[in-house]
Amino acid sequence: MRLFVNIDHVATVRQARRTDEPDPVRAAVLAELGGADGITVHLREDRRHIQDRDVTLLLQTVRTPVNLELAAVPEMVDIALAAPPAQVTLVPERREEVTTEGGLALSAGSSVDSVAEAVMRLHQAKIRTSLFVDPDPAAVHQSAELGVDAIELHTGEFANLPAPERDGQVERLRRAAALGRSLGLAVHAGHGLTYENVRPVASLSDVEELNIGHSIISRAVFVGLERAVREMAEIVRDARRAP
Repeated sequence: MRLFVNIDHVATVRQARRTDEPDPVRAAVLAELGGADGITVHLREDRRHIQDRDVTLLLQTVRTPVNLELAAVPEMVDIALAAPPAQVTLVPERREEVTTEGGLALSAGSSVDSVAEAVMRLHQAKIRTSLFVDPDPAAVHQSAELGVDAIELHTGEFANLPAPERDGQVERLRRAAALGRSLGLAVHAGHGLTYENVRPVASLSDVEELNIGHSIISRAVFVGLERAVREMAEIVRDARRAP
């Protein structure tokens, strides 16, 4: 199990004042020291947190792989091709949302066409490509048909439920992960995962990578980023070791 730490919200604090601190690239280095296996950033079209310069400096600085989340639009794909990161995860975006609210829409139409075009361009550049999708069989099958390397299962619905009501969503994630693996896809998961709820998702044997940001950055306010990452990594790995 790999733990990728999303540092977007370090940039969110910086952009609140449009200043130069806190620096998300410094945060990425501290996350690595705390045991992160990789760093995730979402370069949004509206640049509400991470900026283009952050991506450039991040790729020059960190030693672990960078997972760059982008909308499947030509401008953003051009940035990825110029970078390039170890992995691109294509995600949906709506300007009015606070955070990503669900997986990509992969039914027939302009949406899937734009995703297919982005995947083709990224693969031509030999960039590993993942799609952020809901844990539904149709979305997993469509992802495999598009020829991506991986999927990231949206765990938001799981995370938003009270603990006693999560079993159904855990089973939904388990089935989607198993299907993805059977179709030759690497399976990742993320969104809304916290120190309190991550264990059931981390224990899923077909999931090989978690992307976690907000909860870690929130914890870091009180205990520091290295310790916050170390604590999350231990929970994730302990869940995987448990029988």
